[in-house]
Amino acid sequence: MTRALRLSLVAAMMLVATASGQQRATPQQDYKPTVGQPGKDAVWVPTSAALVEKMLDLAKVTNADFVMDLGSGDGRNVIAAAKRGARGRGVEYNPDLVALANRIAKSEGVADKAVFVQGDMYAADISEATVLALFLLPQNLDKLTPKFLALKPGSRIVANTFGMTGWEPDAIDELQHDCVNWCKALLWIVPAPVEGRWKLASGELQLQQLYQRVSGTLTVNGTAQAIEDGRLKGDRISFVAAGATYEGRVSGDTMTGTVTRSGKKDSWRAAK
Repeated sequence: MTRALRLSLVAAMMLVATASGQQRATPQQDYKPTVGQPGKDAVWVPTSAALVEKMLDLAKVTNADFVMDLGSGDGRNVIAAAKRGARGRGVEYNPDLVALANRIAKSEGVADKAVFVQGDMYAADISEATVLALFLLPQNLDKLTPKFLALKPGSRIVANTFGMTGWEPDAIDELQHDCVNWCKALLWIVPAPVEGRWKLASGELQLQQLYQRVSGTLTVNGTAQAIEDGRLKGDRISFVAAGATYEGRVSGDTMTGTVTRSGKKDSWRAAK
């Protein structure tokens, strides 16, 4: 994809996002969407079937997942997930697209797993989702970020091309053949909230957090040591302090795990 094409499409999406999209009140049975048509918050640009599968692979979607799409268009993300056995729901403002997606789900034999509803993506309840599969602009994603961070730690967000400002992806994959535009899949794993003061039997952790990145200090016997390589992957935390490697799991206001020092492993626990 050329830079000019990317900027042109983004500019068009941003222009449409500032307008109040007018939707037909009654869904039409013969409705066929067109690429670039206006919507409430963005124009409709579908993700290719190949990238949909790449996104679902990157998120490791299984039949245990509940997959949601915000601004779900013709439903292809959720329908593809349903074909893998997952349940899912798409939220779309345009009632014609909602009706179309439900018809496609029925024709593909997954209407029992893939459901589409009319609604505003910013107001949608996403608490049930274990995976979000999205194709939205950064400004849409930034507005939704607080809702993303409120999901259960370990929930996955996978998106076509665009991401959230300041929140780096945990993984990126890209279509290598026969792809000109919109070829990149990005994955984020919702991190557990750990910022604050944690008490250990032998001292104290003071943690700062920027999404999955963790920094701060470990204080033992009055001596503070900077935390290095601090990272969260869902509810799993790891960091290095005072020459020791800490690995553990976060569960609400407690963390437990193992610390490796000079080749020897011991257990550790911290509580807020």
